Amino acid sequence: PGEDQRREGDASAATEGHSGSQAVQHLPMPDAKVTRVPGEEEEDTDSMDGSGLYSLTEEGERESEGGRRERVNERDAGKRAARKRNRPSGSTAHHSSSSDEDDDDEEEEEDQEEVEDEQAMDSWLGAELRDLSRPSWRAVPSLKSREIGRGSHQFVRRVCGARGLVQRLELQGRLERHTGCVNTLHFNPSGTRLASGSDDLRVVVWDWARRRAELEFDSGHKSNVFQAKFLPHSGDSTLAMCARDGQIRVAELSATQRCKNTKRVAQHKGAAHKLALEPDSPCSFLSAGEDAIVFAIDLRLDRPANKLVVVKEGDKKVGLYTIFVNPVNTHHFAVGGRDQYVRIYDQRKINENENNGVLKKFCPSHLVSSESKTNITCLVYSHDGTELLTSYNDEDIYLFDSSHSDGADYRRRYKGHRNNATVKGVNFYGPSSEFVISGSDCGHIYLWDKVSARIVQFMEGDRGGVVNCLEPHPHLPGLATSGLDHDVKLWSPTAENLTGLKGLKDVMKKNKRERDEDSVRHGDQYDTQLLWFLMRHMRNRRPQRTRREGAEGDTDESWSSPDSSDEEDGGPDHVQCMSS
Repeated sequence: PGEDQRREGDASAATEGHSGSQAVQHLPMPDAKVTRVPGEEEEDTDSMDGSGLYSLTEEGERESEGGRRERVNERDAGKRAARKRNRPSGSTAHHSSSSDEDDDDEEEEEDQEEVEDEQAMDSWLGAELRDLSRPSWRAVPSLKSREIGRGSHQFVRRVCGARGLVQRLELQGRLERHTGCVNTLHFNPSGTRLASGSDDLRVVVWDWARRRAELEFDSGHKSNVFQAKFLPHSGDSTLAMCARDGQIRVAELSATQRCKNTKRVAQHKGAAHKLALEPDSPCSFLSAGEDAIVFAIDLRLDRPANKLVVVKEGDKKVGLYTIFVNPVNTHHFAVGGRDQYVRIYDQRKINENENNGVLKKFCPSHLVSSESKTNITCLVYSHDGTELLTSYNDEDIYLFDSSHSDGADYRRRYKGHRNNATVKGVNFYGPSSEFVISGSDCGHIYLWDKVSARIVQFMEGDRGGVVNCLEPHPHLPGLATSGLDHDVKLWSPTAENLTGLKGLKDVMKKNKRERDEDSVRHGDQYDTQLLWFLMRHMRNRRPQRTRREGAEGDTDESWSSPDSSDEEDGGPDHVQCMSS
C-alpha cells in the first residue's frame, strides 16, 4: 500500500508540474524584447538615422495589444473598486443589488466611451501620414567623397538637410540680456550675427558663436518689439523694426558697434506684427498691420511709405498678423490674419475694384465654412517659392502649392502641437525646406518631415511654457528659438544618440484634448476683448514710460506718407504673452 501511494503522489506531481509549465508559457511577457531575426535587413549605420521613428510609438514604450488591454482593465477595476468604496449603503439588500447593477451599467458605458475616445484619438493622430523615406544622406560615404574632392561644394547643403542630424539636435547654449519676452530673432545673411527684440523695447545684436552681445540699443518703440530684421546687402548696417505701437522704424548701425539713430518710416493704426524683406533689396520691404493695410517701404524716397493694399473680405477689413514675399518671384507676396484665407497678391496688378486686388486665395476645405473663428498667425514661402506654409490659431499647420489655382486645397497637414496662447511662428528647416518647425503652447519644439508629415524631432523649449520664434541658421545645421522666457536658446546637432521622442504621444493627445475643450467655449472671444479693453485703459492711466538711455540720436522724425496714421497707441504692453 505504501508503494502504491508513492506512485500516485509522483503521478499527481508530474501532472501539476506539466500544467504549471503550460500556464507559465501562456503568461504575457511585457518586458520581453524583440530580437532581430537572422537575415533581416540591418539598419544603415552610415545614415545616422533611426528606424524606430517610422511611427508615433515611442522608444521604450512599444507593447502588445494584450499588455495594453491588461493595463486598461486594471485601471477600470481600480475605478470600480473606488466607486464601490464611496457608494452609500442601501436600506435593504434588494435596493443594494439593484443600485449595484445600475452602477455597473454606468461603469461599463463610461469604460466603453473611454475606449472609443482613445481609438478616435489614435485614428486622428495617424490620419494623413505617409511612410518616411530612406535617408538621402549617409555620413561615411559622404565624408569619403569630400576627402577626394567629389561633391565637396554640396557637402554642407546635404548635411544641413540630413534627417539624422535633425534627430540629434539638442540645447547648445543660451543668450541672456533681455528683461522681457523675446518676440523676434533674425540672422544676418552671412549667419555671423543674430538680432533679437523684446518686450523690454530693446534690440540686441549678438555674436552668437561667442555668446556675447555686440550691440544693444533702444528701439524707439513705445510698445513690444515684434520684429527686427537685417536688410540684405546693407553690410549689416540697417535694421528694420515693427512693434505693437504700429510704428515701422529703421535703425542705422555703425561699424564701431553703436546705433547712430532710429527713425519712423511708417505708422499703422493697429499693431504691426511682421515685415517682409525682398531678398536682393537693401532698401525695400513690406509691412502688415492689424489695420488691414500693407505698406511698401522704399528708403530711397523722401516719403518711404506707400499704401499698397487694404486687405478685405467683401466690404469687411481683415486685420493682418503675417506677410511674406515670394523669394523667387518678388512681385508676389502672401498675407494672413483674422480669417481663414491665405491671400496672394501681385504688386504689379493690384486693383481693389476687382476681387479686392487678390490674385488667388487658399484655405483648407474644412475651414471654409467653419463656424469657429480661425486666424492665421504665420505663413512662410519655401526656399524656391513653390510652397506656402501656414499656421492656424488653435488648428493645425497646412502646406499649400503656391502654383495651384485659386481655391485649391492643402497638400500636407502637420499635427500634434498647439497654437492658442500667443501669435506663434512657423518655419521651414533645411536648405531645401526639407522639414517643418513650430513651437507650441506646451513649451515644446516640433520638427516634422515635410513629405511624410511625421514628427522626427521633439524638444523641450521654454520653461515659460510657450515657444514663439524659430530661426534656422542660413548655412549651418542649427537654429535659434525664443518665447516667453527672457533668453534666446541655441540648438545644434551634437547629441550622441538619436531622439527617442519620449513622451511625445501623451503630449500630442493632451494638446488635442485641450483644443477640443476650448473649441466648445464660444464666449471666450468676448471675454478676451473685454480683458484687452481693461488692460488698455489701465495702461493709459499709468505715467508715460521714461525713455531708456542707449541709442544716439533717437528721433520720432516721421518719413511716413499721408496714408499713415498718427495713432501710436496699439494696445497693452504684454503682447506675445497673450493672444492678440
